[in-house]
Amino acid sequence: MNPASTAADTIVQEITINAPASRVFDAFTDPSERVKWWNPGDGRFRTTHLESDLRAGGKWAMRGTRQDGSPFTITGEYRVVERPALLVFTWLPDWQGDTTESLVRVEFTEGGAGTHVRLTHSGLTTERSRTSHRGWPQILTLLKEHVEAR
Repeated sequence: MNPASTAADTIVQEITINAPASRVFDAFTDPSERVKWWNPGDGRFRTTHLESDLRAGGKWAMRGTRQDGSPFTITGEYRVVERPALLVFTWLPDWQGDTTESLVRVEFTEGGAGTHVRLTHSGLTTERSRTSHRGWPQILTLLKEHVEAR
């Protein structure tokens, strides 16, 4: 994977969640929590299983079903795990034959209004990969709703 990233191959999304950073980090990384909220209600896909070895060098895999019932898998490796401030992991979805591994960096910054989450997804080198990853705003909104409901 090319470590350099240009603005054209990067998606950045930000949201503030009314909860401590440790709570938001845990909701993002805990397999039992993630399968509860990583399911947009629009039927595009449903996450059903997450395996996670939450440590630098640890592998992770998320599985589920698409709208048509066919399975999907996203795999990766954790590069940086600094609870509750930073999570960096690789991202490799199986739904695009031409996909190369990309990198997701999630920063959790606690402040007066809660926790500011900044997600940077880089290495999206094709228009097809950028288009298929435009769902991050919805995913972060689902995270916010999950965390704030507790």
